[in-house]
Amino acid sequence: MRKRFWPVIAGVLVCAAFAGPSTDIPKSSKEDIATERRRQEIGQLQDYYAQLHRLDSVAYHIATANREFCKQWLIARIGLFAATPQSMPQKFRKFSAEALGLRWVRPTVISVADGGPAALAGIIDKDELVSFNGEPIPVTASVRWINAFLEDNGERPFTIVLLRDGELKTFTINPVTGCAIPIVLETNPVPNAFTDHKKIVIQSGILRVTRANFDLAVIVGHELAHVTMGHYEKKSFNGFLGEASGALVDGGFLLGGIYTGGAFSNYLHRAGLNAFSVGFEMEADYVGAYYATRAGYDISGTEEVWRAMSLENPSSITLATTHPTTPVRYLQMRKVIEEIADKKRRNLPLVPEMKAVKVDAAPEAAPQNQN
Repeated sequence: MRKRFWPVIAGVLVCAAFAGPSTDIPKSSKEDIATERRRQEIGQLQDYYAQLHRLDSVAYHIATANREFCKQWLIARIGLFAATPQSMPQKFRKFSAEALGLRWVRPTVISVADGGPAALAGIIDKDELVSFNGEPIPVTASVRWINAFLEDNGERPFTIVLLRDGELKTFTINPVTGCAIPIVLETNPVPNAFTDHKKIVIQSGILRVTRANFDLAVIVGHELAHVTMGHYEKKSFNGFLGEASGALVDGGFLLGGIYTGGAFSNYLHRAGLNAFSVGFEMEADYVGAYYATRAGYDISGTEEVWRAMSLENPSSITLATTHPTTPVRYLQMRKVIEEIADKKRRNLPLVPEMKAVKVDAAPEAAPQNQN
């Protein structure tokens, strides 16, 4: 039994010999640390919703200006986000009222998209929502209730009653149909954005790199283009074909008495998913630039985003695996900007150029029967 304890005792003695700091570091009280932690939590939450307002404004214009490309994925939008402490993530609830001025008794407006229906109607931050078309807005699950109301109401005008500085006010809002896919902000310092075709995620690092809204619009347009151009479905189909091909190879080896463990199936599945990945990204850059332009953004100079991205990720200058290199993206964007400018000068439709589909010559018409 004693022998078992010797390794433990030896380990404790070694740990006790660890080297530590040599200076007399000033100490802070637990109370001071807690106070500073709360200040930083409040600052982080305020910064997040300031960035969210910027993203919401850009996303609203991209989604509504390009609704014709979203086909069946449409929903009425008013460019407004309201919340209660109860609707916030658990970690934010205890200080959300202090940070954002939220009320526990009714939803408070914390973001109004610039130029959206809510802004045009006169709604501003800190307004407290009371009812839509006479229906009281519930305190719990208010975000879900508002989304359900808009989905059911469509583009029909409706009235909003709200409380501003203790006074009830009534406004009429005219919703605008836009692409339904949610565009959400994720706190992440990495300048990245992605979509799983069910939502678009913009990481906060992107907003640090895209200093102007027209730069951000190109990024949001890029992710929407992934959805509208069916890239997710195409990659899934390619992955399926690759996996099926690999399964045939695995089966052939198995007939020969060799068990591969699905190695070829797994490898070709991944190969299928990555097939044309660089091409899909280039297409999303191309189409996304059109989407940003159609939303009213002047994209002249937005190619500089890719030089900024190269500073954040130097390997992107030379390495192209699933994405083009930043020099390729920079030069392509310059050509797209020139193409769009030319179409504007000639008053041509601002739509991406599609590949010509080769059609066989129609056969000669058969002589009609004579009556």
